[in-house]
Amino acid sequence: MCDDLRTFWPRVPMSLIKELKRRNVIRVGILYLVAAWLLLQLTDVLSSLLSVPESAGSIVVLLLILGFFPVVIFAWVYEMTPDGLKREVDIDRSQSVTPETGKKINTVIVVLLVLAIGGMIADRLIPETSVDSETVDAAVVEAPEVSPPADALPADRSIAVLPFADLSQNRDQQYFTDGLSEELLNLLVRVDDLRVASRTSSFSYRDSTLDIPEISKALNVGHILEGSVRKDGDRIRITVQLIEAGTDTHLWSENFDRELTDIFAIQDEIANAIVNALTGELGMAGEKAVTVEVATENLDAYELYLKARELFIAREQLPESIRLFRRAVELDPEFARAWAGLAAAEGVAEEWIFDDGIDHAPLAIAAAEKALSLNPDLSMPLAVLGLVMADSDGDFLRGLDYYTAAIEKDPKNTSAWLWQGLGQLVGGFIDEAIVSLQQCLAIDSGYQNCRQHLARAHMIKGDVETALKLNNETIEHLLNSTNDAFVSAYVRNGQRYLALYIADGRLGSASAPVIEWIRAIENPDADNSAGLARLKAWERQTSSGEKLSHASHLFLSFRAYDELLEDPRMASYALWHPDGDEFRTTPQFKALVRQLGVYEYWKSLGFPPQCKPIGDDDFECGRP
Repeated sequence: MCDDLRTFWPRVPMSLIKELKRRNVIRVGILYLVAAWLLLQLTDVLSSLLSVPESAGSIVVLLLILGFFPVVIFAWVYEMTPDGLKREVDIDRSQSVTPETGKKINTVIVVLLVLAIGGMIADRLIPETSVDSETVDAAVVEAPEVSPPADALPADRSIAVLPFADLSQNRDQQYFTDGLSEELLNLLVRVDDLRVASRTSSFSYRDSTLDIPEISKALNVGHILEGSVRKDGDRIRITVQLIEAGTDTHLWSENFDRELTDIFAIQDEIANAIVNALTGELGMAGEKAVTVEVATENLDAYELYLKARELFIAREQLPESIRLFRRAVELDPEFARAWAGLAAAEGVAEEWIFDDGIDHAPLAIAAAEKALSLNPDLSMPLAVLGLVMADSDGDFLRGLDYYTAAIEKDPKNTSAWLWQGLGQLVGGFIDEAIVSLQQCLAIDSGYQNCRQHLARAHMIKGDVETALKLNNETIEHLLNSTNDAFVSAYVRNGQRYLALYIADGRLGSASAPVIEWIRAIENPDADNSAGLARLKAWERQTSSGEKLSHASHLFLSFRAYDELLEDPRMASYALWHPDGDEFRTTPQFKALVRQLGVYEYWKSLGFPPQCKPIGDDDFECGRP
C-alpha cells in the first residue's frame, strides 16, 4: 500500500500541470497578470489626472487579486469553441481547438507585454514638464536653484567654500571639518572685493557627483575652495585647494601640518594664504590681510561649540545642542560665541522642543545678555532678544527694534532678516515682510526656511501661483509647520494628492485625521463636527508631545477658533491666511491680536492697510 502511494504521488502534479497546459489555464493566468500590470499603470496615470480618492490604487490591486482565482477556475471549466463557450467535460477531445486558442492567447500576451513595458520606459524617460502635476515628485526640485544677488561682483571675483572632507581615521570629525570650512567662509566674506557663496548653498553640494565647473555654474562663482582635514589626537593636517572653476585648474594648493594647539592661528594662516592667492590671480588691489578673532583659548570648549552649532543649524537633537553649548560655556565662561549659540538654541526651543517642561525664553534672554556683555558687537544675541520679546513676551514693538539693531550690526545675518520678516507677517505688514525675506534669500539663496515663508507671504497677498512655485522648491528639503498653510491652496489648485502628502507628512500617523482635514477644506460649509471631534481625540492620544500646536491651519479649516487661543504664538501663522476671512470677524481674532502685542504696536506706529481703528480701543481687519 505504501509503495503504491509513493509511486502514484509524484505522478499527480505532472499530470495536473499537463492538463493545465492543455486547457490553457496557465496561459490565461499569465495573460491575466500581464493585463493587471498594464491596468495598474493606467490607473496610476489616470489618478494623477482625475480627482479620485487616495485609496483608489489599493482598491484596484485588491480587486485584481480577488479576480485572479475566478478567472483561472473559469478557464479550467470552460473552453472557447467555434460554436461558442462550452463546458470542457462536454467537448470531444478530438474536436478540441485549445491549441489554436493557446496561440491566440500567446499573441495577446506579447502585445500587452510590449504595451506595459513601453509605458514603463516612457514613464521613466520622459521628463516632467510642469510643477503643477498632482504627483509629489513634480513638486520637488532636483538640485539647489541659486540666483545671485543683484549687486553681485563679476564671477571671477567670487568664491564658494565647499565642506571639507573628513579624512580622520574614524571619520568622526565632520563637525570639526564643517566648522573649519565655515570659519574660512566667514573670513573670506570680510574681503570687500570678493563675493562669497553662502554656507547653505555651498554645503548643499556635499558629496555631490557634479564636477567643479558644474557646481561653480550653479553657484555663480568663479572659484571653488575645497579641502580635507585629517585629525589625529593633537595633530592636524589640512589640505586646501583653490580652483579656477571655468577651466577646472588648480591655482594654489597647500598642506598645513600643525599641532592642534591654536586652531585660530591655523585659520588665520590658511585664510590669508587664500586671500593672497586670490589677490594675485584676480588683480584685487591692495593688501587683503584677514585677522582672525581668538574666540576661546580652550580647544575642548571650541570643539563642543562646533558640535553644538552643527546640530543647531540642522535643527537636529536640539536638546543635545543646548547641552553641548552649556558645557562649552562651563569650560570657558568668557566664550562669547558659545553664549550666542546657546541663546539662539534656547530661543528657537519653544518651537522645536515640545512639552519638556522648561521655560526656554528666560534662558535665551540670559544667554543673549551674557554674550552681549562679553562682545557688544555680536548680532545674533540681538536677533534672539527680538525673537523672544516678540514671541514669548508679547512685546512686539521691542522685538522688531531688536531685529533692526541686529541687522545694523551684521547686514548679512540671515536669521535676523528671517525673524524680522516673520514679525512683519504677524503684524500684517505683508509688503515689508516680502522685502525682508527677499533680502534673506539674496544673502543666502539656499535658505529654504526664508523661501518657504516668502511663499507664505505671497499666498497671503493672493499671488497663489508665485506662492506655490516657491513652496514647491522647498518640499524636498523642508517639510514642517509652514507647509500646513499651503494644504488648502493645493486642494483648490487641483493638486489633492500633493495636499494629502503634506498633510500626512505633517501629522505623521495612521490614525491622524488627514482625510477629515481635506474634506473640511473642500466643504467648509458642511457639518465637519465629526472630523473636529476626531482631530481633538487624536491630539489627546498622540505621544509625540507636539500635538497640533504647529498646525493652527487645521483649527482654521475646522473653524475651531477657540482652540487657536491656546497657543497664540503658533496661532499667529493663521492670522492672515486667505481661509481666515470669517475668523477675522470674530472676537477670537481680536483677542489673539491683543495677546500677541500686535494691537499695541499698531496704536504706536500705525495700522497695516487691511486694518483700521474703531473708536478709542477697537479695530477691524479684512483680507490683506
